[in-house]
Amino acid sequence: MASSRHGPTLFTSSARKRKRRRLYERRIRVVSMLVAAPGLIVALILTFQQHWSRDTMWSLAAFLVLFFLIAEAVLHDQVIRPLQTLTNVISSLREEDFSFRARGAAANDALGELATEVNTLADKLSEQKTSAIEATELLKRVVEEIDTPLFTFDPNGRLKLVNSAGSRLLQQSREDLLERSADDIGLTAFLHADPNVTSVSPLSPNARWLVRRTSFREKGVPHTLILLSDVSRALREEERSAWQRLIRVLGHELNNSLTPIKSIAGTLLLRVRSMALSQQEQADFEKGLGIIEARSASLNRFLQAYRQIAQMPAPKLQPTAVRTLVERTAELETRVRVQVESGPEISVNADPDQLEQVLINLVRNAAEAVLQSGHAQNGGSPVSIRWALNAQHLQIHVVDSGPGLLNPENAFVPFYTTKESGSGIGLVLCRQIVEAHGGTLQLLNRMDAVGCIATISIPA
Repeated sequence: MASSRHGPTLFTSSARKRKRRRLYERRIRVVSMLVAAPGLIVALILTFQQHWSRDTMWSLAAFLVLFFLIAEAVLHDQVIRPLQTLTNVISSLREEDFSFRARGAAANDALGELATEVNTLADKLSEQKTSAIEATELLKRVVEEIDTPLFTFDPNGRLKLVNSAGSRLLQQSREDLLERSADDIGLTAFLHADPNVTSVSPLSPNARWLVRRTSFREKGVPHTLILLSDVSRALREEERSAWQRLIRVLGHELNNSLTPIKSIAGTLLLRVRSMALSQQEQADFEKGLGIIEARSASLNRFLQAYRQIAQMPAPKLQPTAVRTLVERTAELETRVRVQVESGPEISVNADPDQLEQVLINLVRNAAEAVLQSGHAQNGGSPVSIRWALNAQHLQIHVVDSGPGLLNPENAFVPFYTTKESGSGIGLVLCRQIVEAHGGTLQLLNRMDAVGCIATISIPA
């Protein structure tokens, strides 16, 4: 239908151009003949008035006519050919081919100055095209290199552009994503979300995204540009900073009270033992003061454990063999069997002590979950550790067959614990260590069976 609608129009336009050109050339030919005709007529009259032989007169007349036609053709060529050349040059410019130039460019000549202006225009357009290509390539490179997911949609909600970060977020190739609707790829919430407002994507439930949305036009058609910024780590840093300030204040105030309480309780206990009291009274005093001293010491240790969050040192990076680290960690857990699955021989730049502490905490949590569920005596390995290299990142997985997570969103909340003797800082400390290494820590329920899987991902 498109060809039938536009084809005749283009043909008619081309035919009109050729007709106008023929009319112009015909006018030039007619004018040149009219200019030369008087001279030719006078020359023929003078020739036939001479007393020459008939053959001589007709030969001379034929020569004059031939000379007239040649002169007319030369004049026609001198007028038409430069215009045709300029037409071809301008047509090439229209087709964005800037390799052609008009000949005969010269000053103090009307046609030469026109050719000069056309050549100048061609040079200018060539420079602009080169600059546009370079700017476009630079923009493409910047879009590809930025670690921020970028998407553009047409008015129908079809994806027209996505960068590498966007492909990684959606875990699909660019070729599979283009021309698909926002509903198909799960970005409808971002397409209609309020700009500069954080939201959660079902594609990455552990991340919070700041949505930046704007509009632009391409060939007159409005498009929507969406930029996503992962602010989850920044929010966790703010949250961690707030907890650290709170812990420092509480630790300072409580420690100032616990230290003298413990000291006074110990002193009173010594004095009670030296006093002449009945056996029952002495036992009661010693028991009460012992409880006060023991609970003061326990509360002080509790506070010191929480202060680790506020005093975690920066990691001291050095080459660390992953297999050695994993095998050593597995040997430390003796309550349940921990299976180490084979993985690649790889070393990473990490703090071996801190990374080992993370693995110890995760394996301990996995073992306690298995013991809680009563699956420790089942066949196979209730806890397993495996690692792999994925997209320039080392991923270590600690998998258990326990009951799983009842509230996964609270797993990394400080002071939150489901254990009777838990402090609620183990996972928070683990994530703080992993993020200090430039990585991430995720804790999710298993999809293939009952249990939980903890994933450490750090740059390799």
